[in-house]
Amino acid sequence: MADGANNSGNGSREQSSSDEAALSARLGSLDQRLSEIRDSRKIETGRSGSEQDAAQAKASAMAVGLRLSSELVAGVLVGAALGWGFDRLLSTSPWGFIVFLLLGFTAGVVNVMRAAGVMAKQSERL
Repeated sequence: MADGANNSGNGSREQSSSDEAALSARLGSLDQRLSEIRDSRKIETGRSGSEQDAAQAKASAMAVGLRLSSELVAGVLVGAALGWGFDRLLSTSPWGFIVFLLLGFTAGVVNVMRAAGVMAKQSERL
């Protein structure tokens, strides 16, 4: 019996080494196929990468422009609304509107300058 157990043990070792060889061959084949796929993707993205970068830069610049313009418009509108409200409340027609409109314009310009400065610092980091 000991001989039979010994033989089956050697058979398992031979089978496990053949399984390891088969797994190693499959792993090598998988690695080769993955390398081919990666290379083909690099070639494809190399062509469209510059187009994507240009589109992203254009979209980013448009987003920055819209943000800065909305900062300015919001400041002016809030100033005008506050001035109109004070004129209605205190009966100081047109002076409250004029003063707060100018203050809103100033606040909008300050916000635009602050946002543009922050964006300039962020673009320098990149």
